Amino acid sequence: MERLKSLIPDDLKRMIGESTPENLTISSSLILDFLRSSPQFQQVIRELTDPELALCRKNKEAALDSKQKGNECFTEGQYAKALTFYSQALRYAPASSSEMDANLVATLYVNRASAMHNLGLLKECVRDCNRAIAIFPTYVKRMCALMGLVRYNNFTAQAWYRRGKANASLKNYEYAKHDLEVASSLEENLFRKNQIQGELGIVLKESDKLNVTAMANNGGKNENVDSSAQLQSLSLQCVSTPDKGRGLTFGNDIPPASLVHHEQPLAAILLKAYRETRCHFCFEGVPTDLLFCPSCTIPVYCSNCCLEQAVGEESSSKVDNHYPKKNVYVNLEKSMDRFSSDARSIRVNMPNNHIPEHRHECGGLHWSAVLPPDIVLAARIIAISVEKWKAFGRNSSPLDYLDFVHHYAQNSIITKLESHVYAVVLLHCLHHFYNSDFPFSAASVAQLVLVISQVKVNSMAVVHMRSLCGDEALGKFTNASTSKNYITQSTEQVRVAQAIYTKGSLFNHSCQPNSHAYFISRTLFVHSIELVPAWSPLELSYGPQVGQLDLQDRQKLLEEQYSFQCQCFSCSTVSLSDLVINAFRCIQPHCLGVVLEAAYDKLLEDKSLQVSNGLCNFKISLRLPSHEKEVYSVARMLLRERGTKSHIAVGRCLSCGSYRNLKDLSAASKSYAAKIQRLKDSLDSDEVPDSFVPDMLNSLVQLRSVRHPYSKIVAEAEDNVAEAFVRIGEFKLAEEHCIASIKILEKLYPPNHVVMGHELMKLASVQLCSDDYSGASISVEQVEAILSLHYGCHLDRIFPHLKLLKREAERSAS
Repeated sequence: MERLKSLIPDDLKRMIGESTPENLTISSSLILDFLRSSPQFQQVIRELTDPELALCRKNKEAALDSKQKGNECFTEGQYAKALTFYSQALRYAPASSSEMDANLVATLYVNRASAMHNLGLLKECVRDCNRAIAIFPTYVKRMCALMGLVRYNNFTAQAWYRRGKANASLKNYEYAKHDLEVASSLEENLFRKNQIQGELGIVLKESDKLNVTAMANNGGKNENVDSSAQLQSLSLQCVSTPDKGRGLTFGNDIPPASLVHHEQPLAAILLKAYRETRCHFCFEGVPTDLLFCPSCTIPVYCSNCCLEQAVGEESSSKVDNHYPKKNVYVNLEKSMDRFSSDARSIRVNMPNNHIPEHRHECGGLHWSAVLPPDIVLAARIIAISVEKWKAFGRNSSPLDYLDFVHHYAQNSIITKLESHVYAVVLLHCLHHFYNSDFPFSAASVAQLVLVISQVKVNSMAVVHMRSLCGDEALGKFTNASTSKNYITQSTEQVRVAQAIYTKGSLFNHSCQPNSHAYFISRTLFVHSIELVPAWSPLELSYGPQVGQLDLQDRQKLLEEQYSFQCQCFSCSTVSLSDLVINAFRCIQPHCLGVVLEAAYDKLLEDKSLQVSNGLCNFKISLRLPSHEKEVYSVARMLLRERGTKSHIAVGRCLSCGSYRNLKDLSAASKSYAAKIQRLKDSLDSDEVPDSFVPDMLNSLVQLRSVRHPYSKIVAEAEDNVAEAFVRIGEFKLAEEHCIASIKILEKLYPPNHVVMGHELMKLASVQLCSDDYSGASISVEQVEAILSLHYGCHLDRIFPHLKLLKREAERSAS
């Protein structure tokens, strides 16, 4: 979009920069007229909306080419490559109602199932066979009606046969028996029929031998990815306060670890980095047998259920129960009902009036693939509003259904200009789909500009937890010395999507919140993490928290992203965390005072501190929380002589006043931290130098000589050292430095912070490897206490390997 912004004349840019929500229609009208008259803009719009120029259309030739490559790889025994080509063919294969296209899609499912069967992916194989079987009956019935024949396509028999073989391998013998009976009845070739009969005989023998009569689950059962249908959250009330505007509260005391709220998003969008690896609807990782949109090549889905909810149509993999039964001694209709459901139906509990979010983007047009995610999210919100407007009445504007705050007036000139340009682009894209239902006017542009601003302020990052799971985690204990991504990276948060939650957007921010938000699939859950008194505001962190960033960086981030200055208690008072997190140590060996890159002026008139670092100035109160003693130990010059003015210059110790050269300290700190990182990275090479351990420890000592003992930079260095020692099998040393890191973090973070749970989980893993079983048991108990507070009944789902840690600690201790 840079070339479009460069076209805007300076006087129009200036007018846009001065625009307010009240006169937005004027600037919107001017930029709409200007861009519509621009040939460059018209070319951009043609590229985005012209079906003939669409880059994401289905392509039968490309599908056939990939199918041929897959067949060649399969013949050569390269099943993994064959699977990749078959999936690529399915992505491009047209999913129209024509017999030839249906035959191609079904054949590709059978072929991919065969490749997965050879790779041992049996459940995935069964699911693809389900999809092929669901397509073939409809296709065959039409062909038989045309030809006057009752004869089944050979691939139908192959699908049933392949699924029967997979079910036999899974010991699902009753499934396998039915599948092979159907395959035998459909097969016309005598040799292959005899082969199937032989396989059926083996299945019958195995079934009798094991006396297995109950059908195992082959994936036909819907699995709810969230338990919101069973969970009861509180009936929160929206209130308005002078300092923070609208917010949420509750009329009774809320105990810690209570489920406060859960909600499905109004609209959501997967981030570009995960388009090929995560489902575009539920945001979970896609399986090997992933599915594709029937009308374009952009999104991928983990199941037929997610595909239907995103696109809004029943896909071709649904069972069609109307097909011929003549000459088939097995009741195929019964078999289809019982055995050919789409396998991996992972269902998200959606409201009954759910509006498909991908439908308006579909058809091969690629504007939703090239525009930024927040802009596409804005388009999805608008599409939902238009659909509601069409369904429930056309007496108002489509966007009157939206009720989100925005800070358009506070936006910079650059931000306002970008939102205007994107609004005009979205107007063309949405008008292409909705025509007169979304008017082509300056008023629509103005509304789009505000929606884009609303997304900026109200959207939430959907975060999933990436962690070791199951046997993988247990295997790390026995092969620790050879593992390169071991233990200290056991869990990490991954930002996978961006979403708007109607009620969730009403939670206000605090840098030390009383509630914790997390996600399962696309569902938002909020838990209280401390006692919240009746009618007290329920607050989340919008990102920065005490212990993660210092006061200056928190304020800067919130100002840039959300256009407000935080006035929470942690940002309004002197805190130990903010003083020490980036501090240097005093030159006096026995002084614990901090040396900061900021000047402090004590003001008498309101008993506050004026803090200045050359980039910004802000005031903080001298009112101290319960840890006044700890603050006094690192900054007693701020607290003594409270009735006098004082000035502490940059580079002066806040306890004794000693001076240190900050430029030299900063350079030395960066050098020592970089050396620790280089030593850690050297472990990726084949040989570890003999001097590795002393060099690592010496670099850490040097870093400690310039940074404050409670500095987060020292904590991170301790953590890096611990990870490096784990990788070379020095578990006792690793445990020591892991504990040292945690002790520093306890100074920075509030009690029971979720970060402490993650760090203690690391420590428990290291302790198991160093045979410190009693220490590991204690650490696991602490982890459970902290994380249960934040995740409640979802703890085991989000951290499946925590059970393994606990079991291993208990088993080893006994």
